[in-house]
Amino acid sequence: MPSQPPHSSPSRLTALIFLAGFISVAHAKGGDSRQGGNGPTPVAAAIVQQQSMPVWIEAQGTAIPQRYVSVMPRVAGLLTSINFKEGQAVKAGQLLATLDAEPYRILLAQAEAQMLRDRATLEGGKSDLQRYETLLTQDSIAAQQVTDQRFLVAQLTGTVATDKAATDNAQLQLAYTRITAPISGIAGLRQVDTGNMLGTTGAIGGGNSALSGTAATATPIVSIAQVQPVNVLFAIPQNQLPAVLTRLHSGATLSVQAWDQRRANVLDTGHVIAVDNQINSATGTVMIKAQFANSRLSLFPNQFVNAKLLVDTLKGALTIPTAAIATGAPGSYVYVINSNNKVMLRTVTTGVTDKDTTTITAGLKLGERVVTDGLDKLREGSLVQIVTPAGKPDGKSGRKNEGKSGEWKK
Repeated sequence: MPSQPPHSSPSRLTALIFLAGFISVAHAKGGDSRQGGNGPTPVAAAIVQQQSMPVWIEAQGTAIPQRYVSVMPRVAGLLTSINFKEGQAVKAGQLLATLDAEPYRILLAQAEAQMLRDRATLEGGKSDLQRYETLLTQDSIAAQQVTDQRFLVAQLTGTVATDKAATDNAQLQLAYTRITAPISGIAGLRQVDTGNMLGTTGAIGGGNSALSGTAATATPIVSIAQVQPVNVLFAIPQNQLPAVLTRLHSGATLSVQAWDQRRANVLDTGHVIAVDNQINSATGTVMIKAQFANSRLSLFPNQFVNAKLLVDTLKGALTIPTAAIATGAPGSYVYVINSNNKVMLRTVTTGVTDKDTTTITAGLKLGERVVTDGLDKLREGSLVQIVTPAGKPDGKSGRKNEGKSGEWKK
């Protein structure tokens, strides 16, 4: 009787079938213990809270000086000195520069001399008039001569008044040779060097503009910017204007924050002082002017800033972290965690957002839990394990985190 091949032995075949079944069961059990199998998905969560929520309008703005003055000479003359430091603070009335005053002293002396001479003539005319009037009472002089003397005295009185005005003008022109700061602020870079002849429109054929080979036609000695306080101009959409005007007309003071370009730091806090009287038809926006004390000089003229206008504050609004909100075919939705640590997809209606927090106007209730991290791994009915940001379990799931955040072990 021929022998059967080894692989067809009944006992070996039974052993192979048993072994295959054992491996399949072990593999199935092992899959449950690995992350990503049928076990819960680790997620971060937050609770729906009720709190006050600020309503901000954000826009790009530009800092502008409260006042900006170009300091021009008021009389012509030779620039003899510069008495300020560029880029430094100056006070109103502070001496900035001087012109050669000698020609104006001479003009003043001439005017004063002319006035002295005419006053002496006037006094003589008055003396004659007094004598003539005495003679007239004695019928010793013609009445016409007395009348003529009265007219002469009136004429001399006018001449002296003219001399007084000329003297005052000469004194004023002399005072103008001392150029002082009209306002307090920060002085810019000087535009004219000493030794240049200045007219009332700036340097005559000189100044720093002479470097380009052209005569200066309107060169100020220096410019002064008043930056304490300083203003910020920014534009808001016209559909947000009614909310702003309603608050302003009610007497409210609207706070404005000025942030740096990276939106990382608040430079200063001020308030709205004016709204433009028309909407820009090309952009559909309206200009708002806000004022800032700028005590730390953190705002500089022509600096670009991010302005945040506080329009209102919502009381008792339902809020969740913005990271919990996803957008898809249903619209805006969140994953809500029930008492069995399973998630349910729920559509929500969002409101205003401030930093990392968003208000929910419909779809959630106070105290419910929502997933804030790990949304991409979830689907309706998924089992989750809630883990705190520090990597510690919340005590409601059956697992424990051992080691660093993100390493999940059974």
